[in-house]
Amino acid sequence: MRPGDAEEGRRISSLRVVLQVLPVLLIVGGVFYDLLTPHAFTAIPFFTAAPLVAAPVYSLSGTVVTGGVALIATYAVHARYGLAADADTVTEVVTVATVAVLAAVINRVVRRGEGRLASARGIAEATQRAVLPEPAGRIGGFDIAARYEAAQADAFIGGDLYAVQDSPYGVRLVVGDVRGKGMGAVAAVSIVIGAFREAAEQEATLEAVAQRLERALAREATRRGGIEAFEGFTTAVLAELPYGRGVVRIVNRGHPPPLLLHVDGTVRCLLAREAALPLGMGDLGTSPDRADETGFPAGATLLLHTDGLSEARNARGEFYDPEARLAGRTFRAPGELLRTLAEEVRRHTGGGMTDDMALLAVRRP
Repeated sequence: MRPGDAEEGRRISSLRVVLQVLPVLLIVGGVFYDLLTPHAFTAIPFFTAAPLVAAPVYSLSGTVVTGGVALIATYAVHARYGLAADADTVTEVVTVATVAVLAAVINRVVRRGEGRLASARGIAEATQRAVLPEPAGRIGGFDIAARYEAAQADAFIGGDLYAVQDSPYGVRLVVGDVRGKGMGAVAAVSIVIGAFREAAEQEATLEAVAQRLERALAREATRRGGIEAFEGFTTAVLAELPYGRGVVRIVNRGHPPPLLLHVDGTVRCLLAREAALPLGMGDLGTSPDRADETGFPAGATLLLHTDGLSEARNARGEFYDPEARLAGRTFRAPGELLRTLAEEVRRHTGGGMTDDMALLAVRRP
């Protein structure tokens, strides 16, 4: 569950309760309005609104019953004056009856749309689990946590990616951001992750893993052809944690730099010594990948993220700065760190995130 989902769920639940009671209140209010006002005043707006409000929140039978009760109430308030068959009575009864039928139709349309949405949501969830499976909480002696935050509600997956792979050379990780949106981006995500998992097992160096990803994207661009062959790219950062050495090796291909959080609250931004082009843009530059190596002491946490974190902006246009926000703070586990970041970004943006966010945290116990 995303941060803020529980609060949002409570608001939606409260609104639904109000909407479920509102049709009854409208009918009762219409009756009292007619009893307490002169005959020239009409309660028809109350009686027509009741079935329309019921349509999206009630079942079909509930909507029909609401329309029937509104129809009876409309007739009854006129019959009280002995005007059961005059032109105004007939007109208002026909109006309420027409609205009641329309409400039943709306109910069916809404229910059919909800069914399709539920189906699409289920497919999206299944796709996310297949393409971005949740990594194990402990791999190769390291504590691991990952989190994917979609900018749009009910959009479960986009172009951000992460993966963790245990290998003979250490635990290897990748976090990336595919250019573009939609199913094309999801397809590119699956290609990058598939190539990474294979290369992480087979290649002796992290630089070679990056080159394998480069070739995989180049093959896909050639296969697709057209404009994607020239403009498609993926920013990514790859990390390697060799066993028993207390270091982390990083190859950064045009991606936001990782952060290293020490046990005393110190935060260090792991900037690349040499700038490199994103994956898929190898034709524009020939410089080889070079991994940067830095110490990764016991108790420290490595945070890899996409630009959905560092470029999240509030209403004043101010960016969320994870390095500054995390300085001086400590977290009991990687999962707690990611939950905190997600909650703070939601608050910072007022719930209006404009880009997806992938987070991956690794702690050396």
